[in-house]
Amino acid sequence: MTYLVIILLYLFTLIGVGIYKSKKIKTQADFAVAGRSLSPWVLVGTMLATWIGTGSILGNAGKTYETGMAALILPIGGTLGIILLTRIAGKVRSFEKFTVPEIIGDRYGPAARLLSVIALVMAYMVIVGYQYNAGGAVISTILTDESGVSLISIEMATIIAVVFIIAYTMLAGLVSVAYTDVGNGIIMTVALMVAFPILWIKAGGWSGMEVAFTSMGKSQHMQFFGVYSGLDIINFCLPPFLLVLGDANMYQRFFASKDAAGAKFATTILVGAVLVIELLIIASAWVSASMIPDAEVGKHVLIYAAHQLLPTFLGAIMMTTIVGIIISTADSFLLVPATTLMRDVYLNYINPKASEKKIVLLSRLLVLALGIVAFIVSKGFAESEGFFERALYAYTIYGAAITPALVAALFWKDATKEGAVASILSGTVVTLLWKEVPVMWSWLPAGIYGSVDEVLPAICCSVIALVGVSLATKKLVVLK
Repeated sequence: MTYLVIILLYLFTLIGVGIYKSKKIKTQADFAVAGRSLSPWVLVGTMLATWIGTGSILGNAGKTYETGMAALILPIGGTLGIILLTRIAGKVRSFEKFTVPEIIGDRYGPAARLLSVIALVMAYMVIVGYQYNAGGAVISTILTDESGVSLISIEMATIIAVVFIIAYTMLAGLVSVAYTDVGNGIIMTVALMVAFPILWIKAGGWSGMEVAFTSMGKSQHMQFFGVYSGLDIINFCLPPFLLVLGDANMYQRFFASKDAAGAKFATTILVGAVLVIELLIIASAWVSASMIPDAEVGKHVLIYAAHQLLPTFLGAIMMTTIVGIIISTADSFLLVPATTLMRDVYLNYINPKASEKKIVLLSRLLVLALGIVAFIVSKGFAESEGFFERALYAYTIYGAAITPALVAALFWKDATKEGAVASILSGTVVTLLWKEVPVMWSWLPAGIYGSVDEVLPAICCSVIALVGVSLATKKLVVLK
């Protein structure tokens, strides 16, 4: 009951903030980029809470349960991507845009802009879909009786999570999301810092974990080196690197900053914040794994730890942290595609002269529509896979399709519209075909397809297409 009460208080607080902030939403800029008014520290909070999502709290934690201490390497890709973002943030803010496809469209034309919209929506629907699944898992755990049986089905729990996330995101857009993200970020940091030493002591420290893992036949869980191959590291670290480097969520936060200097400062602070939180999540999952022999329970290792291994009050706070992480990521990944479809499709092709009132209303309806689509995806897409695998797949769809062309738009003057179109198409198509049509790759040498995830062939094809086609079309222009 304690868990339910604390989480309900948290959720009602979010709704209250949303209702309060919704009164200030008058324009598209208010809804989509918080009126370009966010201070650097608010930016840090909202970017942190957005990046640390289900891919971290359940995906990376679940992989940690499978492989042990070696999982501490997983945050490297995302952290390196954010380091590079510090070089981009100020420049992006100076553009005064709303969406990533706007930047791509201004540089490469309407075809590249529209293709980037399609890739973005596809990737983000997958991401929102597994946030829903995670929310359902938490709610189902909270409503478990003393015998270990949930009072509601996982399907009903997921529907409850879906309804709340959609309603909350519709209410007040980024201005509400940003400020509640700050609260989520603080709760997340404090809860993890307090929980880890308690879990460490409960597990019996290093020696206790060694004994426990050995008894489970998992002695390799105490090893950092030699667990992952070089290909594993590429498969696990390259997708988050590519996503964060071009992530429309991050760019939307840059657009929402008061100025370019604030965006750059916030991103610099974010590097350390993300690294600390990611490592705390993995370390907590690793320690908890030594106390959880049941693999079925272990796939939700931190949810179980919060519910069963921590003192009741702290466990409730930890559970609230997980809920906050899920919500803060889901609402952002719903808001961005809604803004993108409004800005890059509706206002660009259908009704360029729409009133601000109509834009805000339609933006909210787009959140609703996309939320429903994401729910359908959560039911049918990659249902057999875990959170970690789904996260990497979604990151690759976006990162291979959009990030090369976007970075080139910012830093490579020789990139052409033909090269960008070829890059976006090849990144998207190769990712989908590699994942969904394995029969196409039967000609590859034995073991290649099984050991190489979609990210390496997709990003290679995308970059080669961008550079090759750009150089070829640039020469043609010169010859003419």
